[in-house]
Amino acid sequence: MKRVPIVYFSDLLCLWAHISELRVDAARATYGEQVRFEYRFCSVFGDTARKIADGWGDRGGYAGFNEHLRRAASDYPEVQVNPDIWLTVRPASSTGAHLLLKAVHLDEAAGGCAPQTYERTVRGLRRAFFESAQDIARWEVQCAVGRSCGVDVGRIEALIDDGAAFAALASDYKDAAAMGIQGSPSFVLNEGRQKLFGNVGFRILDANIQELLRARQTEQASWC
Repeated sequence: MKRVPIVYFSDLLCLWAHISELRVDAARATYGEQVRFEYRFCSVFGDTARKIADGWGDRGGYAGFNEHLRRAASDYPEVQVNPDIWLTVRPASSTGAHLLLKAVHLDEAAGGCAPQTYERTVRGLRRAFFESAQDIARWEVQCAVGRSCGVDVGRIEALIDDGAAFAALASDYKDAAAMGIQGSPSFVLNEGRQKLFGNVGFRILDANIQELLRARQTEQASWC
């Protein structure tokens, strides 16, 4: 079977990445096993206080950012956004949640947890913040969400303690820089030749997938 691998870089605290899960689901519904998404991370909200100060300091700070996100999300009725995000709950960083997720990924790859646990936990943490306004920078919140998705926290702690999860996260961040990832979300196709950054619609992603599938079937170079 011809299959298109898609590397999906995102930051857990990025609203557009939360919205882009709709495009991931639509691609899978359309192409089934012909597409394979690989979830990886880039750092956009590594220091949220600085990000808000730099980007929103003269535009209302956290309140202005909250209003901007709620207005943006209103165009997507399928996506729930808690009205209190960045007001009552302000995660200091996405890095800790990314670290836990890399440990879950390693555990799943080694057969420790059930298939798809990693992706379920990615989505679970996103929903915890965007829908329930939970502080996913906090370890106890990460663990609670992880357990609800089938994560064995003891094994995850071991992978963090021995440095393996740190190494995996460092690899994601380094690869994101090497690939020229501009931010979250970013879809990388065709061995890095095609990069779709930001709030790209499904039709754009769909056109790229179709062209890559066509090129593989005819052994011609992609024109997309």
